[in-house]
Amino acid sequence: MPVSTKPPNRVIPVLALAAFACTWLLDLGVVQPNRIVSGTGYGLYAATGWFGAVVVSSLLAVVIVLATKLTPKRFGALILLLTTALMAQPLLLEVFALRKLPEDSAYARIGLGAGFWCLAFFLALMLLETLGRFKASRRLQFSVVLLVVVSWWFCASREGLSSLSLIREYANRADQFSQALTTHLSLSLGAVAISAVLAFGLALAMVRRERLRRPLLGLVSFMQTIPSLALFGLLIAPLGALSAAYPFLQTLGIRGIGWAPAMLALIAYSLLPMVRNTYVALMEVPEPVVDAGRGMGMNERQIFFKVKLPLALPVIIEGVRITTIQAIGLTAVAALIGAGGFGTFIFQGLGQAAMDLVLLGALPTVFLALAADAILSALKFQRAPR
Repeated sequence: MPVSTKPPNRVIPVLALAAFACTWLLDLGVVQPNRIVSGTGYGLYAATGWFGAVVVSSLLAVVIVLATKLTPKRFGALILLLTTALMAQPLLLEVFALRKLPEDSAYARIGLGAGFWCLAFFLALMLLETLGRFKASRRLQFSVVLLVVVSWWFCASREGLSSLSLIREYANRADQFSQALTTHLSLSLGAVAISAVLAFGLALAMVRRERLRRPLLGLVSFMQTIPSLALFGLLIAPLGALSAAYPFLQTLGIRGIGWAPAMLALIAYSLLPMVRNTYVALMEVPEPVVDAGRGMGMNERQIFFKVKLPLALPVIIEGVRITTIQAIGLTAVAALIGAGGFGTFIFQGLGQAAMDLVLLGALPTVFLALAADAILSALKFQRAPR
């Protein structure tokens, strides 16, 4: 990891100033009489008193000072400071709950304000900017993320945050949450796995027969242009008629609504990125490398598996990465046709005007997408030829 002195950084001070403004101008948290009523918002000073206000303001001021001239020592201090700040941020909510939550109300709870989210967002951006600027190793990046996630999980399990609205929503639906997680992963990853096999076969067909390229790419591109809700709706009628004509399909769970139309739609949407990336990756293998393989006495099968496929693999993985993130997001929409998953919480929360229930479905979906992006990106770089 490079340790040379860097020129003044303007991005981090701007982000720190934006975090300072949002934290003071927006509500850090909200006290709600119950899960439906919006409640009363409190800013940083009103929520945490002078102690919390001074700590947050001093933290951002120190970040600005450290970022003006990033020497190797300041780099380490800035990484440590931002990581610690992100890890300890939930403690602001605990202080807020102790100060403002009524003790005589069993239904009162605290909600997350826009100031809390903005502070977390800008701290994360500053941390990513610092890690990226100094080309931090993936091990360090993974360690930082793991520390933040574990600390937030530990803070959420503490008694002091049991009144947090999001945690109460989870506690009331713990079994449903586990089922939704299983369903969401099964649908999204299952669709990606099936699409990967189909896409690889279609790409090989286009490589071997050039005349198939235009019609096949046109077909998968056309399926990508259909709006997701429209495609889910279009599949209801034919699958419903098919299950009515062949009752044994109903025993497999194949009906007009449920997992079957959701899986088919997700497969259709997942084909284009993987077909295109696989085809381009195989076609862009340098011809001199292939000729070198032939010169070494390799047959076409050996050239494909020992030369073309290893060189094309990073681009193929990139297509899988894009498809996986897309499938995880679209699976939430599939809850509208009874497929389950985290989209169930999102649409229930919208119908009940309960935003914390919406977050109970939205936040895990975002986390799964980010986790898939990180894992597949690391795999892509690991497989990249050196």
